[in-house]
Amino acid sequence: MGVVPRRVLLDLGPARDSPSFRSFLVAVITSISGRQAVSVALPFQVYLLTHSSLTVGLVSLARLPPMMLAGLYGGVLVDRYDRRRVMFVNRLLNGVCSGALAVTALFPHPSLLPIIVLAAVGAGLGNIEMSCRLSIPPRLFPDHRLASASSLQQAATQIAVVVGPILGGLVIGAIALSAAFLVDVLMALPALLAISRLPPLPPLGRPPAWGLGVPLEGLGFALRSPLLRATFLIDLVAMIFGAPTALFPALALTVYHVGPAGLGLLYSAIGMGGMVASALTGWVGSVQRRGLAVTLAVLVWGSAMTGFGLTAPLFIAGLGLLGLAGGADVVSAIFRTTIVQMATPDRLRGRIGSLNSLVVVSGPGLGDLESGGVAALSSPVFSVVFGGVACVIGALILAGAVPSLRSGRPEPALDAAEPALGASSPTR
Repeated sequence: MGVVPRRVLLDLGPARDSPSFRSFLVAVITSISGRQAVSVALPFQVYLLTHSSLTVGLVSLARLPPMMLAGLYGGVLVDRYDRRRVMFVNRLLNGVCSGALAVTALFPHPSLLPIIVLAAVGAGLGNIEMSCRLSIPPRLFPDHRLASASSLQQAATQIAVVVGPILGGLVIGAIALSAAFLVDVLMALPALLAISRLPPLPPLGRPPAWGLGVPLEGLGFALRSPLLRATFLIDLVAMIFGAPTALFPALALTVYHVGPAGLGLLYSAIGMGGMVASALTGWVGSVQRRGLAVTLAVLVWGSAMTGFGLTAPLFIAGLGLLGLAGGADVVSAIFRTTIVQMATPDRLRGRIGSLNSLVVVSGPGLGDLESGGVAALSSPVFSVVFGGVACVIGALILAGAVPSLRSGRPEPALDAAEPALGASSPTR
């Protein structure tokens, strides 16, 4: 019987070589698992209160303003202060938000206003946490190991994306809705312990001052980079049109008839596919045409989502296609993360990381509004198919218009003012 070639399997070297990175991965798994349980409980709560996928999308959209604020100034926090400390305080505050959401779920008919406010605050905090997760690995490894480190980080993320939604759905069905929010509170404890075991990660040079021009410096850097611009745009295309997660409660209850446990499977299926794909990413370090790899992955994502809609109400087939989409998303995320990390000097990584986080988080929020709106005018199934087709068309148009994505040529990484961090000895 043949053996899978070593270069295909996930490269465990970064975790084996760095105890700090192992602690970082534990923090990633536990933190994201808790947040993913909330990602099941929150839309389910809103849908039970309103029976409207459009309202679910609007609540998701309400998270956009704090995410934009965090996108502008959260990255300044990451660049100005110790990244370990920022991540620790941020995770603590997110646990407090989830505890407050658990309290709202104890009432039979709570007002939507506190739920929206808490969801919005949690989204802003989540943006800052994502910026930390993007900015820490380049301080632990030189540039040539970042793709392998990104693969491991994505594998950890996918484990959490599988475990969190399943746990959230099971807890809702077996205990109560409020208990699903408490999962995040409990997961915060091991996450905080793991973060505390990271080395100090203060700014390498003079930290940036406060002021309007400071976050705009990161935005200006991103706008001057064609590959960064295109990387952000193609992810927005994929998430706005091809991420129908706001429809999952309606699909679970009215199309598939699978209840809360099945809802958890819908949310986790993408992560299951991503986890399988993550285990087979030993090849990513040898890929140079990263922009092209992102484009192809987004095309697979959109095609899989189209198939997900066309196969309804076949639940197992739908889960399989969501898994295929999740695998493509992992490949896209690995190369997008590597592009952002290698194309950005360390002094701007917090701010560029916040912009990246804003794209990653706001895209699904806008996608929830798009899918919920189309579903309100037609049906949830039609909305899924429409979004998948629009994703494929949008990705093809963008690839044709942007040479960086069409040719996949890498860019020179850093501005001339600062050498690559990877040129120095990595911090362990």
